[in-house]
Amino acid sequence: MMRDQLIAIGKAAQSEIETSSDKALLEAARIKYLGKKGELTAILRGMGALSPEERPVVGQIANEVRQAIEQAIEDASARIEEKTMLFKLQTEALDVTLPGKKPSIGKKHPLTLVLNEIEDIFLGMGFSVAEGPEVEYDYYNFEALNIPKNHPSRDTQDTFYISENVVLRTQTSPMQIRTMKKTRPPIRIIAPGRVYRSDAVDATHSPLFHQIEGLVVDRGITMADLKGSLEVFAKRLYGEETVVRFRPHHFPFTEPSAEMDIRCFMCHGEGCRLCKGEGYIEILGCGMVHPKVLSECDIDPEVYSGYAFGLGLERIVMGRFKIDDLRLFYENDVRFLKQF
Repeated sequence: MMRDQLIAIGKAAQSEIETSSDKALLEAARIKYLGKKGELTAILRGMGALSPEERPVVGQIANEVRQAIEQAIEDASARIEEKTMLFKLQTEALDVTLPGKKPSIGKKHPLTLVLNEIEDIFLGMGFSVAEGPEVEYDYYNFEALNIPKNHPSRDTQDTFYISENVVLRTQTSPMQIRTMKKTRPPIRIIAPGRVYRSDAVDATHSPLFHQIEGLVVDRGITMADLKGSLEVFAKRLYGEETVVRFRPHHFPFTEPSAEMDIRCFMCHGEGCRLCKGEGYIEILGCGMVHPKVLSECDIDPEVYSGYAFGLGLERIVMGRFKIDDLRLFYENDVRFLKQF
C-alpha cells in the first residue's frame, strides 16, 4: 500500500515539475512534495507502522523517489534559467555599432556665476572674503549692530528664531562684528552667504536669499570712499553705461545711511512691473559705520571710521542677466538653467 503511494507521489511530482514555467512554481512544487509538511515527508513518517521486513524495501523506494524528485527539480531549474537567459538576450540585445549617448555635463548656477564675478571685483579692489555661520547668536545678528531687543527695526526683518538668543541670520553683518572683534584696522572684507527673513514670495522677494556684505574700516574713511567704490563695482558688473543713484535712508548700524539703486534694465527708467513703476531698482543699502558699532568692537571711533554695505545677490543676478522673476532661481527648471 505505502509502496504504491510512493510511486504515485513520484509520478505526480515529475509531472508537476516538468510543467513548471518559472522559479516560483518550481519552488512551490518542491515544498509540496519535499517540504516539512510535504506529501513524501508525510508518507515517511508512517514507516514506523511497517514490519521489520517491509521497512528496508519501502525505505529504498522512498529514497529513490526523493532522488528522482530532486534531480527533476535541478533539471527544471537549469531549463528555466536557460530559457530566461535566451529571453533576455532576445529582448535586451545591444547594438554595439550604435553611437554612445553623450553624458550630460552640469553647469554653474547663475547665482554662483555672478557671486564668483562679484568676489573677483572686490578682491581686485583689495578686499578679502569672510564666511561665517548661518545659525547665529542674537548678539552678533542684532545687538552688536546697535539693534537692541526692543528696537522696532527687528519687526521689519521678523526672522526665524531657534531660541531666544539663537536665530537664522537675517544678514551677513554678523561677520563684520566677528571680524572687527578679532582683527584690528585696516579692515576690508566682503561676507557672502545665505540669509533668512520672513518675506512673502514674489518676483523680487524670498524667505531665503543670498547676501553679500562689505566692510571697510581705516583712518580717514569718508562717504566719498563709499560712493566711489560702489559706483566702480556697479559699472564693472553691469557695464560702463550703468546709471546709479543714492537715496537717504536709515539703518541702525550706519550713520549717515543710503540706498543705492540702478536704472531698471527692463524699462530703462520708464517704469514697469519689475521696478514697480519707479524706473530704478534698489540693489543695496550702505552707510558709514555707526560709532556705537565701532565702540562695541573696541575700535576707537575718534581715530577710525568706516563704511559698510549689503546687497542681495538675487537682485544683482536679475540685473546681470535681465531676469524679471526671482523665483526662477529656485524652481530647478532645466530649460531656464541651461541658458547659463
